[in-house]
Amino acid sequence: MTRLRKMMLEELQRRNFAESTTEAYIRAVKEFSQYFNSSPDHLGPRHIPEYQASLFQKRKFSPNTVAQHLAALRFFYIKTLKKAWSITETPYPKRAVRLPTILSQEEVTRLIDAAHPPLHRTLLMTLYATGLRRAELAHLKVSDVDSQRMVIHVQGGKGRKDRDVLLSPKLLDELERHSHRLRPRSSLWLFPGRHVLTSDRPITSKVIYHACKQASRRAALSKKVHPHTLRHCFATHLLEAGADLRTIQRLLGHSSLEETAKYLHLSQRHLGATASPLDSLKLEDESPQDQ
Repeated sequence: MTRLRKMMLEELQRRNFAESTTEAYIRAVKEFSQYFNSSPDHLGPRHIPEYQASLFQKRKFSPNTVAQHLAALRFFYIKTLKKAWSITETPYPKRAVRLPTILSQEEVTRLIDAAHPPLHRTLLMTLYATGLRRAELAHLKVSDVDSQRMVIHVQGGKGRKDRDVLLSPKLLDELERHSHRLRPRSSLWLFPGRHVLTSDRPITSKVIYHACKQASRRAALSKKVHPHTLRHCFATHLLEAGADLRTIQRLLGHSSLEETAKYLHLSQRHLGATASPLDSLKLEDESPQDQ
């Protein structure tokens, strides 16, 4: 480990950044250094415009991904090297605001039924039943499943926040079947690594990603599906079933209600409750040209 990498890692850990954010920030600084073939402490804000343009034009990154790279570089120069940094000269790119893909309940059923092996089915069922993020699912412990209160405890979620999520009877049955299939059984992780060398550690987020992508291909879904899609489906389908936004906000672990309110734009129940102004016009049944 280089001196600069060690310094940045210590700064990130001291501020209690999430493991995924820490890895992304260190990777971003490394790629910045590799692009200019120079140590990052010999570079600075004057190199950002060229690098930012390359992320958009050559690597085809989204504005949100470019913004994360820029945040990592700002952290490195301001917090790690204690150097001056002009925020006005290195603005974040305007973020794209897109509505997420939503599957119908029939499509979710096809996705889960297409999952194989059984572990993949259990992972997808848990994602949809709880609305968990990938990393949260991977790091669930056996002790997090509270069958007496019918909740699952999420410890150290995004923003280092704990919360409880729903444990449906159908999911509890599936988790019990999953436990019986494990050889050897784990007393710690709900989803331990599958090999002897990794059985004392949880599965990685990549396992969950591949489970979702493989099931999507088998189900021949026309929509692009990834693990976070099931989190969006969880929230949207709850809203369509009559759950209130505050409850969904708590279940998802959102900091603000505004973040949860985007699902109003996706709910068929809320969209269908509003009539189009076209329907109030008294138009002729046919245009004159059609007569």
